Amino acid sequence: MNNSPLLLTLAYLGIAFLLLILCLATRWPRIVKMAMIVLVTASYFIAGSAFEGMLGWPAATNIPEKFVLLATVVEEPDKDRGSKGAIFIWVNGVEAGRPVAEPRAFRLAYGKPLHALLNEAMKKNRQGISQIGSTEAPAAGKNGSWLRSAADPTVKIKITDAPAPQLPEK
Repeated sequence: MNNSPLLLTLAYLGIAFLLLILCLATRWPRIVKMAMIVLVTASYFIAGSAFEGMLGWPAATNIPEKFVLLATVVEEPDKDRGSKGAIFIWVNGVEAGRPVAEPRAFRLAYGKPLHALLNEAMKKNRQGISQIGSTEAPAAGKNGSWLRSAADPTVKIKITDAPAPQLPEK
């Protein structure tokens, strides 16, 4: 288990305690004390957003231009709960023709075409056919199943079968 979030939280609590002691024990002007309080408080919010990346929450960034699809989870819209639905995908970005070391999770807005496309891709994935995805604007006149990403509506997603691996020569 990774204890980094707990250690960072304890470190910030220590800093806040030291700040309290400084504010009570010194005769610094009030403006300096208030500035220190605002600075420490702002650092909590900055650290909170950094924790999201460490704890495995879906990335707030756009999906890589090229990626290997690992898994999907679909949360369908529910009018009773007021949920618009979401599609969570786990991908390994591809850089220089090779997958990056660590996979990332992304959250996409729910859409029936995207749900169907990712459902088919996961069926093929379970059959042992790796799925490669790409995100870019489609060229005019080309066929393909391009779907829009929720993070950036101008980016579209396309999923295709990965090429068969080539064995080295003997």
